[in-house]
Amino acid sequence: MAVALSTLVEEANRYLGSSRIQDYCPNGLQVEGRPQVMRIISGVTASQALLDAAVDAQADLILVHHGYFWKGENPCVVGMKQRRLKTLLKHDISLLAYHLPLDVHPDVGNNVQLARQLDITVEGPLDPDNARVVGLVGSLNEPMMPRDFARRVQEALGREPLLIEGADMIRRVGWCTGGGQGYIDQAIAAGVDLFISGEASEQTVHSARENGISFIAAGHHATERYGVQALGDYLARRFALEHLFIDCPNPV
Repeated sequence: MAVALSTLVEEANRYLGSSRIQDYCPNGLQVEGRPQVMRIISGVTASQALLDAAVDAQADLILVHHGYFWKGENPCVVGMKQRRLKTLLKHDISLLAYHLPLDVHPDVGNNVQLARQLDITVEGPLDPDNARVVGLVGSLNEPMMPRDFARRVQEALGREPLLIEGADMIRRVGWCTGGGQGYIDQAIAAGVDLFISGEASEQTVHSARENGISFIAAGHHATERYGVQALGDYLARRFALEHLFIDCPNPV
């Protein structure tokens, strides 16, 4: 069964509330392809590897978290950007991308989806007084030692995380997927025992150690694989479409 591209995009925009969120890139339809959609291919980043896989899978639309046209980037369509856009246009494939709207959504968002992968009970926002902080805070059903929880992360995400041990036991957890390591100050203020992000900065390690909390960097790509899958599944159910998630591994 096919659905009009315009109808699918309108529903995705409505569901994510993308028009209400200020971001570093345009959210929604970034490249327009054929007017009807039957098969969605989703992935974390609209890399050339994902585009090529989508072409092989005869996709009508590619759905990603990391798309194109970021603020501050060179706007010229040359090199890598030219090759990527040429692939989409040549094969008449649409590109649909959502960045922050896919981080903060209460059902299909990256942060909520990561909590489900790691069996964390969501309690609320990491910083209730600042809506720009997209992370969450929650709790474990039973206290765990940092190394045991790191093992859970590795088993769930298929990637060995970086662990900085601070607190002896983990009860309350704060987290922000992707490049959210800068929110460690909010996590400390929230009184968590562990802060999880995708990436780590040099100063993140010192902040964790000197404030007596544990810290896990589980990978930018690894922590943001689940929101786009959940959104793709939602759209597939809503419009009776085919949906396939393709993981293009990234060690970062």
